[in-house]
Amino acid sequence: MTATASPSDTKSAAKSAAAPRISFVSLGCPKALVDSERILTHLRAEGYELSRRHDGADVVIVNTCGFLDSAKAESLSAIGEAMAENGRVIVTGCMGAQPEEIREKYPNLLAVTGPQAYESVVAAVHEAVPPAHDPFLDLIPPQGVKLTPRHYAYLKISEGCNNRCSFCIIPSLRGDLVSRPAADVLREAEKLVKAGVKELLVVSQDTSAYGLDTRYAPSRWQDREVRARFYDLAKELGELGAWVRLHYVYPYPHVDEVIPLMAEGRVLPYLDMPLQHASPSVLKRMRRPGNQEKQLDRIRRWREICPDLAIRSTFIVGFPGETDAEFEELLEWIKEARLERVGCFAYEPVKGATANDLGLPVPPEVKAERKRRFMAAQEVVSLRLQRAKVGKRIPVIIDEVGPTVARGRSKSDAPEIDGTVHVASRRPVRPGDIVTVKIERAEAHDLHGLAV
Repeated sequence: MTATASPSDTKSAAKSAAAPRISFVSLGCPKALVDSERILTHLRAEGYELSRRHDGADVVIVNTCGFLDSAKAESLSAIGEAMAENGRVIVTGCMGAQPEEIREKYPNLLAVTGPQAYESVVAAVHEAVPPAHDPFLDLIPPQGVKLTPRHYAYLKISEGCNNRCSFCIIPSLRGDLVSRPAADVLREAEKLVKAGVKELLVVSQDTSAYGLDTRYAPSRWQDREVRARFYDLAKELGELGAWVRLHYVYPYPHVDEVIPLMAEGRVLPYLDMPLQHASPSVLKRMRRPGNQEKQLDRIRRWREICPDLAIRSTFIVGFPGETDAEFEELLEWIKEARLERVGCFAYEPVKGATANDLGLPVPPEVKAERKRRFMAAQEVVSLRLQRAKVGKRIPVIIDEVGPTVARGRSKSDAPEIDGTVHVASRRPVRPGDIVTVKIERAEAHDLHGLAV
């Protein structure tokens, strides 16, 4: 059967064909992903089409990550691929804050801008290929363009960071803390939930410092004033009817206030808390915020209030000057803390970070061995905690549906970084469904069960 296009269809096709096309590469953390979504939302509203291929686009935008040398290498590779396939490339993101290295390798780029420079990116696109906007067409949904699946979205509540951790150059790339008004965050979250988002992943560089720069200034939300404060925002987000997951939460004392919200089911019983180490001497050299020496006691108190609490954290081994004794402190701490989700990185020198000069570099083979021992110790902890879930019935949000088994996540699992629940079901399930699953088998990171 052959379909015949009507004159209106032909006209629409002509307009679509004439619309400038953008190919986009987004690298780095979820905060950078939110930046990418904002840029794409702006361009889509102006009539730009999105292309899946570089060679079919009028211009390519690469949002880079510049935190580690390995991330820089990945960014430069992505830029090189875009230049080879298209040649008309705009670079933005963290690596763009120090453009010399990019320009040295790729001098013919159309533009290089730093992170959060939305207007500069859009201006560069306009210069490269002017928009062909049709004001009579509704080009974007109310929630904007999203790069995540429809059922979850990242919600960025602030930019920048006031901390000066010795291993980190984020403040020099993204600046100091700038918090969004609470009402703006809540309006965005409400739009997302109305559009079908089932899980809001709250992100920033330092989520628990939210509002510090504005002295927790209130803003008008619906019929009341809401302060730009970590607890207040979490409480209001918990009223929207979606899962609320808190990421990048530094262990400041006021984090204690949020634990009862988790026990009440208002926000997910999950804390992504990048602790980085456990040895007081290493933490001092790292210049980490918060009183982490008493962190074990706090974690015990949190679990008394909210027994289902899952804590995710990341740690660095092989920090400059790290001794065998300091590493053993970390190893003993991780065994005692019994954290549910843990990642480990061997220290990687970052250009411009003061940590590079704090002590003798740890040899690569020692860093590798410490990482192996750390992850082996954590695997024992993880497996024990996972096996305790066998026989229980837990809610699972479905991410992907296969021929016989779906893949989803429990309340203890953030997308892409934590474990997976493999779900067998006798009835059809769809991405975004939240189903009850009886756990039948456990591995160190993943669970297997049957939808009931």
